[in-house]
Amino acid sequence: MRSAAVVSQVGGLLLHIPFAEGDEVAAGQVLFEIDPRPFAAAVQQAEANLSRDLAQADAAVRDAARYQALAKDKFVTDEDYQAKQAAADALTATVRADSAALTIARLNLGYATIRAPIAGRTGGLLLHEGNQVIANQSATPLVTINQLRPILVRFAVPASQLPDLQRRAGEQLHVLARPAQDSTTYEGDLSFVDNHVDASTGTVLLKGRFQNESGRLWPGEFVDVTLVLGEQGDALVVPAQAVMTAQQGSYVFIVTPAGTAKQQPVTVQRTLDSLAVIAQGVNAGDLIVTDGQSRLTADSKVEVRSGSPQNDADPQPGRQQKP
Repeated sequence: MRSAAVVSQVGGLLLHIPFAEGDEVAAGQVLFEIDPRPFAAAVQQAEANLSRDLAQADAAVRDAARYQALAKDKFVTDEDYQAKQAAADALTATVRADSAALTIARLNLGYATIRAPIAGRTGGLLLHEGNQVIANQSATPLVTINQLRPILVRFAVPASQLPDLQRRAGEQLHVLARPAQDSTTYEGDLSFVDNHVDASTGTVLLKGRFQNESGRLWPGEFVDVTLVLGEQGDALVVPAQAVMTAQQGSYVFIVTPAGTAKQQPVTVQRTLDSLAVIAQGVNAGDLIVTDGQSRLTADSKVEVRSGSPQNDADPQPGRQQKP
């Protein structure tokens, strides 16, 4: 879901790494400690400069106020007063610059301790204790953190299925993911549908959000994904290979109680994987011919047999096997 490449905002000697590569870290956890002494010294220097310039600015402001009163009584010239006021203004500006310098020095001292910006699992370390850290080396981060919980699964669906998604806009759709070589299926929620169709592939990008509490889903891993648009209870289904198509429409062969094949027109609502959902034409419990029906004709005698396929390698005309 998120990945952070950790870089240092200051340079210096790397003193301590209080974690091992591959560890899971929490947001805000200390990852690296750079020698803070140069930055602490810079803070002290900035504080001293600020104190000195504050004293000088305070004296200059009082001096300018005194010259202002003297100028009113014509004891000093206006030019003398203006010079004193300019000096006071310059020292006041120096104080503001000193304040900014002290803030930067304190920030750099804080940057000497590098903390995890996000929670997640760390990758390999590129620098170790005793190495010199260079500031802002984004091309070579100190370590990369990948968030594992929660995690996103990216997948694409054909643009032809976009209307099905649009009809369910606002609904919470479930996404199932199964990693390779894993019999466990993990359930998440659809969290993102892209706002355009990829012209090069004709697909729409989707993302599923998984809590991944077990940590089994891994960044960069390929998984089998199923997007559940809905559930239909008590659906009447037959194997898809049982459905034949002719000019008059779709049909199946039903085995009658007399043991003959009957051609039965059916209405196929939709086909899903290896199953055809039948809207009408057959009833639950009907015996359907699923193999060799292309050689059947109406009223052909059908014998339902069981056994290993090699025993029925050459079925005789009018004889079908029902596993």
